[in-house]
Amino acid sequence: MLFKLSMKNIKKSIKNYAIYFMTLILGIAVFYVFNSMDAQEPIQNFAKSTYDVVGLMVKMLSGLSVFISIVLGFLIMYANNFLIKRRKKEFGIYLILGMGKGQLSKILFFETLFIGIISLFVGLILGIFASQFMSIIVASMFEADMNEFKFVFSSAALFKTILYFSLMYIFVMIFNTFVINKYKLIDLITGSKKVEKIKMRSPFLSVLLFIISIIMLGFAYYKVTIDTLDLSQGDIVKYIIIGAASTFLFFFSLSGFVLKLVKSCKRLYYKNLNMFVLKQINSKINTTVVSMSIICLMLFTTICMLSAGLAMNKSLTSELTKYNPVDITISKTMMLPDNGEYSSSAVDFSEKSINEVLEDMGYDVKSDFKDYTEVSTYTVDTVTLKDTLKNIIDEIKKETPTAQFDAAESIMKVSDYNKIARLFGNEEISLKEGEYTVVCNYDMMTGYRNKALQAGTEITINGKTYKPSNNECYDGFIEDSIQAINMGIIIVPDSTKFTNEQKEINYFNANYNLGDEEQKAEFENKLTERIDKNSGFKDVKDYNIKIDSSTRIYNYDSSKGLGATVTFIGIYLGIIFLITSAAILALKELSESTDNIERYKILRKIGTSEKMINKALFMQIGIFFILPLLLAIVHSVFGLKFANYILSTIGNMNILPSIIITAIAIILIYGGYFLITYFSSKKIIKEK
Repeated sequence: MLFKLSMKNIKKSIKNYAIYFMTLILGIAVFYVFNSMDAQEPIQNFAKSTYDVVGLMVKMLSGLSVFISIVLGFLIMYANNFLIKRRKKEFGIYLILGMGKGQLSKILFFETLFIGIISLFVGLILGIFASQFMSIIVASMFEADMNEFKFVFSSAALFKTILYFSLMYIFVMIFNTFVINKYKLIDLITGSKKVEKIKMRSPFLSVLLFIISIIMLGFAYYKVTIDTLDLSQGDIVKYIIIGAASTFLFFFSLSGFVLKLVKSCKRLYYKNLNMFVLKQINSKINTTVVSMSIICLMLFTTICMLSAGLAMNKSLTSELTKYNPVDITISKTMMLPDNGEYSSSAVDFSEKSINEVLEDMGYDVKSDFKDYTEVSTYTVDTVTLKDTLKNIIDEIKKETPTAQFDAAESIMKVSDYNKIARLFGNEEISLKEGEYTVVCNYDMMTGYRNKALQAGTEITINGKTYKPSNNECYDGFIEDSIQAINMGIIIVPDSTKFTNEQKEINYFNANYNLGDEEQKAEFENKLTERIDKNSGFKDVKDYNIKIDSSTRIYNYDSSKGLGATVTFIGIYLGIIFLITSAAILALKELSESTDNIERYKILRKIGTSEKMINKALFMQIGIFFILPLLLAIVHSVFGLKFANYILSTIGNMNILPSIIITAIAIILIYGGYFLITYFSSKKIIKEK
């Protein structure tokens, strides 16, 4: 009998469960999608190096799922509490008719179980189909072969989703029993007539606190976007706390401030039902200051995570081809030993070229590599960063106080650089005697070096003075890399004399003499293993030798792996936070509509038209939804600017496309919740 009654209650109250169903289904679908990524066909077909990167990403997402499940668990409990509150009078009647609280708990148990099963089934179906699209996105990020794409079902993700959501529902059922046992009969019967008490605050205090909150926000914005000198990690945390506190003060003072502002405009205040709407909003904000602040911060996090995550992925991967023109760069660094002692038994690589070192390792350079070239860079005591930037050093100290100006500059002969420039497809350089120029592609340093060149900064190498040949740096680099990270290389004429002690690094750039990508990957794995085995710091007669390698395959995999990880974590958390924020607002609004049924009845009794009532309802729900979103958008403008400043080392982010995608997601999810809330509230206030 109790089971049948539960089913009838669900059918009768199905409109009350719209938000609940939507939240559960979206949460389950998203949870399944991000936990089934490792089972998708394109990922299974990745090369080992790429698969390892994706595997690390999947593990991180899997760990993140624990946090996500906790967030969704609290959201489900919050939604369930709304449904109980919505049906207080119904439960009170059951108790009057002789039903015990134990039987009432069983009814809720069956209802919760049935709703959970339906939501889990629909959410999993949606998630299974959505995961196929996700696999296409992953495959496109890693340029995987989609010719053998198959529809894939992940039993592991299914089991994990069922397990996590079952645990959530167990806690919800326990929570329901606790809530029902807590209520007294009188509370259930009169629950629909009780409303939260409106707390009117002093208008003067509200205006004062509102101004203080704006000043605090402005201060935090200024510190993280304009006055960024000496900005430490502790400072960032401090300004985040100031931003959160000022957000709370903003909402704490907002209702009184807006009420005072609108009251001053009598025509607006007394027009239509504006006075009623304003009082309703004032009541809601007063009683939901903490939740509005949290929702605003969650929306801010959502916008920043989605926008920055998508933009960062594009920034990390957009120019990989440009900055990896060859298959491999091998560098040989010669450094003096720390202890000043040498081993006579060590292999002497100090005077050998990288070609010779590779031959010693068992490679035939001419047959194993093609398009190879080897060059050297030098350092001298009289050419440091302080010497090459001396004319603008005071300006740099103001902008970058922590800069190390005693670092020795890398110097390269022009013919050596032109060998690499031809191989890389970069612009070649010509110099006259007594001239020098700079090759640089790191944005911030390029600006500094251009100013130094324009100032005619002279340098001295082994007693000879050199003047700038031009006013701007050449855009270039000499090794494979993920991004534009060349801080500057001084290019001098071939006639410049260096001693052997001034030689610093040898660079060997080459392509593999192989056509197949899998063969290249296999060859590279063995090569880098041998390099690692013969690297480190060797105690030799004259120098310590360190051999490093940077490869196109590794840079592609690591960069795309990092980009994909950041993107998917941003999407995962962003969507969950967006769903949570919208659901909490929606449930709060539905709860308010339930409490305000009597007020709308009074409006009808005094002759207010249904059209005017619906317009007032739309306005107050719209304002309630838009307020935290607007402040979150303002936060995000400065937050994304700060993120771009922090991430400038990996390149400039083109954030506009990702902002558009984020806006679409907010319109679909947040806007969808708003519309469902409005139409559900219309039905609630029309109830007899």
